[in-house]
Amino acid sequence: MDDALRVLLGTQIAELESKIERLIAADETLAETARILRSIPGIGPVVSTMLIAEMPELGQISGEQAAALTGLAPIAHDSGALRGKRAIGGGRHLLRHVMFQAALVASHHNPALKPFADRLRTNGKPHKVVVTTVARKLVTIANALCKSRLNWAYPAP
Repeated sequence: MDDALRVLLGTQIAELESKIERLIAADETLAETARILRSIPGIGPVVSTMLIAEMPELGQISGEQAAALTGLAPIAHDSGALRGKRAIGGGRHLLRHVMFQAALVASHHNPALKPFADRLRTNGKPHKVVVTTVARKLVTIANALCKSRLNWAYPAP
């Protein structure tokens, strides 16, 4: 890619991000939801914007439903007497990928999720299982906080 195209794309991306931020700030409910989401260690502007855009149900559903909508809920692949491994799938795949990135940050910097992730690693769980589990917990926490309209507080009051 030549430099002119790279500059053009960079400018267009910056303009779109700015427009999205202005649209969220202009709506009181969306702005409050963004503040709540960004109060959670591991969730930044990109993840909060994706959650708002891709999951308008956030805060109005159960934690299990939130995990399923993001494609982070384990799905059984059983048939008759056969009991298979559980795997994630379905849901909103773009949101799932963003939640994986947030989970990587949260597993190292979130005071509630870091010990949880460390315990999973100590117990020999594979990296992908740790990240997936932390991502599921993160979306469940985000849903609960949006439902109660409270900012992150750890330890919980």
